[in-house]
Amino acid sequence: MSLLVVGLSHRSAPVSVLERASLSADAKVKLLHDTLAAEPATEATVLATCNRIELYADVDKFHAGVAELSTLLAQHSGVALEELTPYLYVHYEDRAVHHLFSVACGLDSMVVGEGQILGQIKDALALGQELHTAGRLINDLFQQALRVGKRAHSETGIDRAGQSLVTFGLEQLAVRTPVAEWAAGKRALVIGAGSMSSLAAATLARVGVAEIVVANRTADRAERLAEILVASGTGVRASAVPMAAVPDELTRVDVVVSCTGATGLVLTADDVLDAVSWGSAAGPDAAGAAWSVPVTERGSAPDPAPQSPAGLDSADAAGPAQAPAGLDSGLDSDVLARLVAAARAGGRLADAGAARTISATPEADGCPVGPDGRSALTGVDANSLELHGTWADQGEAAAQRQPRRSTRTPAHATTVRLALLDLAMPRDIDAAVHRIPGVRLVDIESLAEASADAPMAADVDAVRGIVAQEVAAFGAAQRAAHITPTVVALRAMAAEVVAMEVARLDGRVPDLDERQRAEVTQTVRRVVDKLLHAPTVRVKQLASEPGGAGYAEALRELFDLDPQTVASVSRADAADPMNDDDPGRAS
Repeated sequence: MSLLVVGLSHRSAPVSVLERASLSADAKVKLLHDTLAAEPATEATVLATCNRIELYADVDKFHAGVAELSTLLAQHSGVALEELTPYLYVHYEDRAVHHLFSVACGLDSMVVGEGQILGQIKDALALGQELHTAGRLINDLFQQALRVGKRAHSETGIDRAGQSLVTFGLEQLAVRTPVAEWAAGKRALVIGAGSMSSLAAATLARVGVAEIVVANRTADRAERLAEILVASGTGVRASAVPMAAVPDELTRVDVVVSCTGATGLVLTADDVLDAVSWGSAAGPDAAGAAWSVPVTERGSAPDPAPQSPAGLDSADAAGPAQAPAGLDSGLDSDVLARLVAAARAGGRLADAGAARTISATPEADGCPVGPDGRSALTGVDANSLELHGTWADQGEAAAQRQPRRSTRTPAHATTVRLALLDLAMPRDIDAAVHRIPGVRLVDIESLAEASADAPMAADVDAVRGIVAQEVAAFGAAQRAAHITPTVVALRAMAAEVVAMEVARLDGRVPDLDERQRAEVTQTVRRVVDKLLHAPTVRVKQLASEPGGAGYAEALRELFDLDPQTVASVSRADAADPMNDDDPGRAS
């Protein structure tokens, strides 16, 4: 066995590199064709998911194989080789088997124990079979990986060590609130109708959202997914809309899950900004009650309102709003009333997309609205807004000046108007949306950060034990299989010798009747079988051990076996459909 894997994943490369290196369906096909056209590889397939790209091949030269596979990955991913190389990892022979089995069990996943990878491994095998690039080794390896993954999930509690990527993503959106409680009554938009989007839609229905809208470029697939959701028995309402309707749907939903195969952004920051601005201007009823529920535990009392600027906290709730001392009296009274109300509620005031936090201490740093921000509230001129920007928004300005460990919006920072879950690679949703107040984004990168320090369960150790056992068994079986053609050729040669000697006996003793001839023939065969039995059994045992590859060659030399005969047995064995397991059975 000369199995080689060259790849990169979320463990070796940053998300930005994985995004750029992602492979389209056409790129995967071309990559496999070019891999087989390269000298070192005799069979291959590619495992490409949202957080890994791995090229598996049976090679006859290790160093040449690494160089060739690395070059091909760079060529078809569009990332220069010198840039890609620092993030690549290489596994060979048993280490390559161990890696794939660990991947199949979810040990190498971003969320430990997630089971979606099994479907992706099955797809990788199916692609190799469809393109006829997967031979005996790749077929055996990936079919066994599927079985090992299923065994790990059935014999251990690995599912409890981590959730599926969708469930884990929803938990990150819900923060400390139970997902079912957080999702109750919400309206969700699912963009895409592929396997991951379908799983996301099913998960949303299961956790209790009230309605799901599916948007997809192919209307039939969106409608089919909506029909399945309605028939699921969860009681969720579901409908399909064209992709062109997504901007309108954004203004009416509470949660968005996106996972498409698009190479560019599906939702830009402007798209989300427009939706949040529209929802703010139209009021809470326009987008549903969920937008006004803080990220802190649903049902609990909101955090105490922050101290307002001088004069605001003493304003008469029942009376007309008066401008606090020292403020420009030219400020529109309606705007001032909204500022007062926002201060009392400890909330935010939307200015057509740029939200401002009421702060206690004004500073003279100027308006924190950046050059890309919207310049004015509806009905208020830009000069008035800038004049009072520092007074109304000191908290946000101070936050922008502080160094941040993460670019994600803190869970407690604002009321969530729109929750976004981006499971695509490359990303579907512009990462800049996390800067929009009232928007919470969870994507592949933030999921990696959240799961990096997850505690390892005892079940993970049990799965590691299973992987170790299966790797040893697979290696032994492959090494034993490697000598089988030689053993078969040896026995064929022995049978031919028996037939020749029986024919020679017939010429010398023509008077033997049929019974006598059969008895002599059977005796000769028994002698040959007994002489060959112990050596062939022992050589299989020795060949299955590490370093046993040389025994096949020794057997060929000792018995002067024709290499062409051995090769023909190998080809016949590989072509026999009875030797192939159904890959779907283990997936």
